[in-house]
Amino acid sequence: MQGKGTTKGPSPSVVLPHFIFGALSFFIVTLLLVLSPEIFSGHYFQPKLLTITHISILGWGVMIIFGSIYQLLPVLLETPLYSEALAKITFLALATGILLIAYSFWNFYVGIQLEIASGFLLTSFILFSINIFTTVRRSKKNSNESDFISTAVIWLLFTGSLGLLMACNFTHPFLTKSHLLFLKIHAHMGIAGWFILLIMGVASKLIPMFLLSQNLNQKKLTAAYYFVNAGLIGFIVDQFFFEGSIISPLFALLIISGVLCFISFTFEAYKKRVRKILDIGLKHSFTAILVLFLPLILGGILSFIHSPDSPFLLRIYLIYGTSIFLGFISSLILGQSFKTLPFIVWLHKHGNNAGGGKAPLPKDFYSEKLAQAQFVIYLVALTTLLTGILFAIPTVIRIGSILLLVTAMLYNLNIFKIIFINAKSSKLI
Repeated sequence: MQGKGTTKGPSPSVVLPHFIFGALSFFIVTLLLVLSPEIFSGHYFQPKLLTITHISILGWGVMIIFGSIYQLLPVLLETPLYSEALAKITFLALATGILLIAYSFWNFYVGIQLEIASGFLLTSFILFSINIFTTVRRSKKNSNESDFISTAVIWLLFTGSLGLLMACNFTHPFLTKSHLLFLKIHAHMGIAGWFILLIMGVASKLIPMFLLSQNLNQKKLTAAYYFVNAGLIGFIVDQFFFEGSIISPLFALLIISGVLCFISFTFEAYKKRVRKILDIGLKHSFTAILVLFLPLILGGILSFIHSPDSPFLLRIYLIYGTSIFLGFISSLILGQSFKTLPFIVWLHKHGNNAGGGKAPLPKDFYSEKLAQAQFVIYLVALTTLLTGILFAIPTVIRIGSILLLVTAMLYNLNIFKIIFINAKSSKLI
């Protein structure tokens, strides 16, 4: 991270638009959940659910992760981002792809429009990978974090490429296997290959740094890296050639083992922490890690099941996906936004005055009361929504969705306070 007087991090104009788009996407996702509670009562392959899922994954998750990586990678590798101009072009391509794919899925236009949307998304992934790989290559510092991030970007490229192939297959069928089979592979490359690996890589650096933890067992991270990659490769091969064989649970076990190694590393950091009091960012982060146990358990169970055709099993699949995207990933973003974003603005406005006694602290740039209320309401919302899905109770689902909408509103208020009030005079965007 960086501000005036340093040379590592990018201009805030590169990073902040990602947070604005991401915050608005989270609001739209929760609003659509309130307006469409029926999506949790049917199959997971339906237009509205596909729309909400892709806005959540791309507009909320990928968009903010892109912005965060642009800010964090130069700090981790101690080298400037390769190209700020390329990062801005990537943002435009990604934003265009997200808007087009959301419109296409909502109306279930699966022709040229969906193909163009997928093309924009894959283009943004390619441009992002060029920026990241070149930045990593220029760095003289080797680290676990760069291995995790680089490998995650490779999986992102695979995920986007398969997505484009699936989009083309709607109008020009050429894939010889079931579309749902490829959807399953596409989803897990994105979840385990992109999100999980990248989050493990970044969190393994940030959590110990925020907790002031030292002398941690790095072998746990090495094991996590190889277990998750081996399990994911095995899963893809098994699904593609055998559509799920008797050894499918073995690959699930490898991925689960890798994630458990990472969880063990984070709790070791927690035990060895010097900073005893957790701020709102760390509360959300450890909540995310606790929530992660749910999809790990469900993923292990579902690896034994190859035909989820009963209503109950379909609900389990929905809980599996919801707990990952609205649970694990969303909780991390909700918390880490208050670690990353205020610091970016603070460095730009007050970096040269650090230590002078007059500059405010980064935490002064957002409302702690709103953030704490957001955290409590989010916990109730997620619990309520998952309960409603499990027992197929529309009223409970709607209540959970409304509470998530309130969470998104509080989050947006704080994000806009940081960017448009505290940064108003600084021309950050």
